[in-house]
Formats: sequence, structure tokens, C-alpha cells
Amino acid sequence: MTAVEQRFREFKMPDVGEGLTEAEILKWFVAPGDTVTDGQVVCEVETAKAAVELPIPFDGVVHEVRFDEGTTVDVGTPIISVDTDPGAGEAAPQAAPAAGKPAEAPAAEAEPAEKEGRQANLVGYGAAPASTKRRPRKPLPGPQRSAPAPSAGAPAPQEPAPAPARPEAAPAPSPSSAPELNGSGRTARPLAKPPVRKLAKDLGIDLEAVTPSGPDGIITREDVHAAAEAVQTARETPVAAPSRAVEGRERRVPVKGVRKATAQAMVNSAFTAPHVTEFVTVDVTRTMKLVADLKQDPAMAGLRVNPLLLVAKALLVAIRRNPDVNATWDEDNQEIVYKDYVNLGIAAATPRGLIVPNIKDAHAKTLPELASALGELVTTAREGKTTPAEMSGGTVTITNVGVFGIDAGTPILNPGESAILAFGAVKLQPWVHKGEVKPRQVTTLALSFDHRLVDGELGSKVLADVAAVLERPKRLITWA
Repeated sequence: MTAVEQRFREFKMPDVGEGLTEAEILKWFVAPGDTVTDGQVVCEVETAKAAVELPIPFDGVVHEVRFDEGTTVDVGTPIISVDTDPGAGEAAPQAAPAAGKPAEAPAAEAEPAEKEGRQANLVGYGAAPASTKRRPRKPLPGPQRSAPAPSAGAPAPQEPAPAPARPEAAPAPSPSSAPELNGSGRTARPLAKPPVRKLAKDLGIDLEAVTPSGPDGIITREDVHAAAEAVQTARETPVAAPSRAVEGRERRVPVKGVRKATAQAMVNSAFTAPHVTEFVTVDVTRTMKLVADLKQDPAMAGLRVNPLLLVAKALLVAIRRNPDVNATWDEDNQEIVYKDYVNLGIAAATPRGLIVPNIKDAHAKTLPELASALGELVTTAREGKTTPAEMSGGTVTITNVGVFGIDAGTPILNPGESAILAFGAVKLQPWVHKGEVKPRQVTTLALSFDHRLVDGELGSKVLADVAAVLERPKRLITWA
């Protein structure tokens, strides 16, 4: 291996989604010229399952960013190159030819030595064959090494030559407002202290779009909050944002990432598993009173206590009483796989689309432990930090349509699962209670199940048990 190959190392797109073959680059956190350290997050990518931050596995100075944000890249493709010995001065990626000999082919794309090949593989064990449909490979933009070899006798330059600008770079702004650029034509990293960067990340604000008010162009916390307020105002104000608009009355958005995977999964589920849905309306007045009491219980202090928590506990009790509902259909082996554990999925609406993370071994958790796990699941999903591992291996799912004011629906099974429970809105309604019509807290439950392995009797028993627990929550104790 040449000295140049040892010096310039490439970071390849890892398999971040349990066998998925591609990922879209959502955002770069570094630019050419930035110093990076082992374990530093350099970009965020989105697969068909989740958004994931990628840490780089070595130190150095960013030499080249290979792809723009929004580009879909195949797993194994180099996405960034790093100069691991920037103090060595300019090194030509292509050696100068000796007298009377032709130039050798550049070694820029050579694989690093085995001892240098600590490639990050965050999730999964390699790309599974035919797991997803691959997009056509896009050519690498621009030349990969920009520094030409010095001619014989010429002094070596002291500073590295800037990388060429990208072919599709945006038009340069006017001189009066042009931001500072680094050597490759990309905007220099905005100036902000670490706490301010964390605040911007938590609020979903791009620091490159924030106008700094601090000394020497430093972005302050007030600048970030002002930008967040502007974003919120823009969201609340109806505006026309057409993509490939047709006469200003339509907009088109590419189907990709989580939305694409969700659509395919729902189609496969709807046309593979024969769905049956049953409904029941139940008086949950006692459950709502128990929720209010639990909020005042010291054992539940600091935990998220809501009706969904008791619905989840009721479903777990029903599964324990009817364990055969917790199964999956193995089409390849023509077997029904019964599971002695419950990984309880909770459908969550996020800005990137619907995801279903699950609580591992939910059946073994106490009520406080289940409340804690639910709270962490919801917070992680809202922040867009749910990992592929947290969305795999689910057995049964709950979808809470009641938070949208919906009474009931026909939920579609999460692929590979046998049942999904829809929890409707809790409303004050007239109800016959102890022989008299009284206002009571009432909700509707809907259970969809795979009729290949769950027959009507079993599905009805599960739904009836959930309703019975919610009507009289003391059954959480007597049926335990």
C-alpha cells in the first residue's frame, strides 16, 4: 500500500438497517477541512426503517464529502474521505511517472489495509439478498482526488489545493451577503457553542439557516429560539409549497424512506394475511378513575400515566389468558410459531411517517416498569431517534386512534404479527349503569387478527378480556 493510500482513508456507507441495501443522506454535520475524531457523528442517514446518525471510526481532517444531502447511496459506497495525516503537507493521490514510464492508474479507490478496515456496522450483519429493490447507482460527482502530481524538479506546495466545486453547486450569493466558504466551496460550519448546538438539534433547527447576532458571527441561544419560532409560525400559516407543481394546484413528493417502507409493508400485510376485525364498546369510567388515582401514587411519580398504559396492561393480561393469540405464520415452513414472550408494539406517528417500536418482554414488566418503557418509547419516537432494533421483533401492537378524536377503525396488522388492537377516544356518553341511564366514560375497542392462525372464538375471547379488565380494572389483580 502506498503512503497516499495509508493517508487518505474512506468511510463507506454501513449497513444500518438489518440487511437494507441503501440509505439516504439526510444531513452532513462536517465539511471538507473540518477535523474529525474517532466516534464523532459526521452525518445522519435514513433507511426504510429509521433515521440513524453515523459516527466515523478514525481521526483526521475531512478531505472530501462524496455525496450531497438528499442523495440515496448504496451500502458499501465510500461517502467521505479523510486525511489522517494532515501535517504531512500536500501529497499527490497519483504518483508522478518516472522518466520513460507511463503513469500508473490512481489508487484513490483502493481498499484500506485490513488493520485500517474498522468499518462501522451499526445494525445488522450484512445486506440480505433481494431484501429491498435497489435504486440505480449514481455516479460519484467530480474527481476523487484534486491535487495533481508535481512535475520533476518543481517544489512541493505547502498548502493543499482546494477540491473542485461540485457540478450542481447552487449559484453564489452577492458579495455583500456571501458566507465564508472553505476550500471545497461548501459553507463553513456555523459558529456556535456546544450547548447551543444541542439546543438547535433538540428543536430541529439547522444552524446554517440561523442568522447570528453574537460577536464575531457566533450563534446564540436567542438566535436559535427565534429561528424555532419562525419555523413554528411558518408551519401554522398555510402556504403553497408545490414540488413539481401542476398549475400551482398540485404538489408531488417522492415516496422514500420510512413512508415507502410503511406503504409496502401495509400492502403486503393487507393482501397476505386475511384480516378479521371485531369491535366492542365498553364503559371505562372505573379505569379513568384509576388513572387519576395512579397519577397521585408516589410509586408512579415522574412516570407517564394515561389510559393507554392501562389498555396495554389489559391487553397483556388478555394474552396471558389466551396465549395462542401471540403467534406468527411461517409461510416458508408452513408452521405456526407460538411465542412465550410479548414484544408490545405501539404505533407512533412521527414527522417521517408511521413507525411501530416495541417494548421488549412487556409481559414481564410491572406497571411502573411498563409506564417507564412507554414514556421512553414515545419520547424517542418524537425525537426521531428510534433505532431499527427497537422496531423489530414485535408480536402484538396497539394503535391509539383516540388521541385524534376517532372512535374506532379497522387497523391493519403489522407484518409478522397476529393481532393489533385499536383504542378509540374516551367520551362521556349516556350509558345504562345499575339499571339507570347515567353519563359514563365510554370507548370503543377494535381488534384485527390474522384469521389463518386466530379463529373467531380466540379473537373474541381476547377482545372480551381486554374490555372486561377496562370495565373493572380490579381484574388486573384477580386475573394476574
